Amino acid sequence: MKDFIRINENDNVIVALKELTPGESVAVGGETIVACETIPAGHKMAIRDIAAGTEVIKYGFRIGNAKEEIKAGQWVHVHNVGTALGDLLEYTYEPVPTGLKETEDATFMGYNRPDGKVGVRNEIWIIPTVGCVNNIATAMAKAATARVKGSVEEVIAFPHPYGCSQMGDDQEHTRTILADLINHPNAGGVLVLGLGCENSNIGELKKYIGAYDENRVKFLVCQECEDEMEEGAKLLDELIAYAAEFKREPISASKLIIGMKCGGSDGFSGITANPLVGKFSDILISKGGTTILTEVPEMFGAETLLMNRCENKELFEQTVTLINDFKQYFKDNHQTIYENPSPGNKKGGISTLEDKSLGCTQKSGSAAVKGVLAYGERVETPGLNLLSAPGNDLVASTALAASGAHIVLFTTGRGTPFASPVPTVKISSNSALAGKKKNWIDFNAGVLVEDEELEETGQKLFDYVLEVASGKKVCSEEAGFHDMAIFKQGVTL
Repeated sequence: MKDFIRINENDNVIVALKELTPGESVAVGGETIVACETIPAGHKMAIRDIAAGTEVIKYGFRIGNAKEEIKAGQWVHVHNVGTALGDLLEYTYEPVPTGLKETEDATFMGYNRPDGKVGVRNEIWIIPTVGCVNNIATAMAKAATARVKGSVEEVIAFPHPYGCSQMGDDQEHTRTILADLINHPNAGGVLVLGLGCENSNIGELKKYIGAYDENRVKFLVCQECEDEMEEGAKLLDELIAYAAEFKREPISASKLIIGMKCGGSDGFSGITANPLVGKFSDILISKGGTTILTEVPEMFGAETLLMNRCENKELFEQTVTLINDFKQYFKDNHQTIYENPSPGNKKGGISTLEDKSLGCTQKSGSAAVKGVLAYGERVETPGLNLLSAPGNDLVASTALAASGAHIVLFTTGRGTPFASPVPTVKISSNSALAGKKKNWIDFNAGVLVEDEELEETGQKLFDYVLEVASGKKVCSEEAGFHDMAIFKQGVTL
């Protein structure tokens, strides 16, 4: 394992791959640089003098400006570098060449649905229309799981605190996300559980669900029956019987839709885990598949890299709107646009939002941007898509599932046990985390700074995802974790 990495030949900082101690020297570009102080693993060290007010360069791009003079060998972090980002910006479309060679198809063992969609799980989902019936939904799922049969894997409730006392777009978003989940092909059957007096009642929600298979989707209004547990059990047994008939069969990888998200990043994330997911994205897209990148606030500072990969001017303009609308959301709520990075990010070596974003956007690989999606909008175009959603782990991962992702790839340098409505693959940026939290981490990208190459590990990750799509459970599934969160944006009555 190397002691450090210089990501781009134009960088004026290196990233320590192990702790560098005062007096320790490293050879960079034919020069010897001596560490002036302790440089923690994952953190940056200057390799040349950086004058106050001038750019700190990492990944070949500015990650901020020096707050004071920084000498070669000094630790470069939040104490001496700050963001250089502005507010709403104007952008110019400067397209760069993109394009991936088509590669041989691969297959996974999944479920073909009657409407032409495919699923990677055959679960029964209970979707509450309102938080008031959360406990009933959870109790129903627990009781019904003991009665699953055939290919049905589990009965899962997705409690949430919304569905009533909401207004405007806030209520619209709740209804849209719930309808998206009801229509998700990973669910072989769905029970929509309502209270009866809520704003987003079943009658209203049906307008968002659209056409549905009455064998696959059942509805229950608790206020309209004497014993909701008894009635719910009957409906769930019908759904189980229906879904039990589905069998796994070979399906082209071109049908896969994979969401991409990072959380709890560290200084290794932009070197290992995020580029690895980018390589995966390129492999899947080369086979006709689809990936979705989200967490818009963590594109700030690296957005032009995505804008210039848009397939056409129209998509470029949509991406500009995606970025500036999210910045305006911060401004409308009187919040600082560049509040990121989080305390955990900083501890791991990330100093500014540009630093985080340049690492984050590497999950997009090198493919052209083919689609730009509003929050709750379902993906239609194969290839790389950008989705409007915040950086919050649970909200963004739920948004990916709602847009159609069968699986979410989640990179982390800090570790997290959370789940989402679909299998959520945790990819560690460093081997120490993978070794320590084996019950959380599904795949270790830390090997990329040890003895493996990106091409080799990218293929391993692709093969692993096909295994997950074919039924292999990820750690959070083994633990029985299933989470969802809706983007709360408005007034609560």
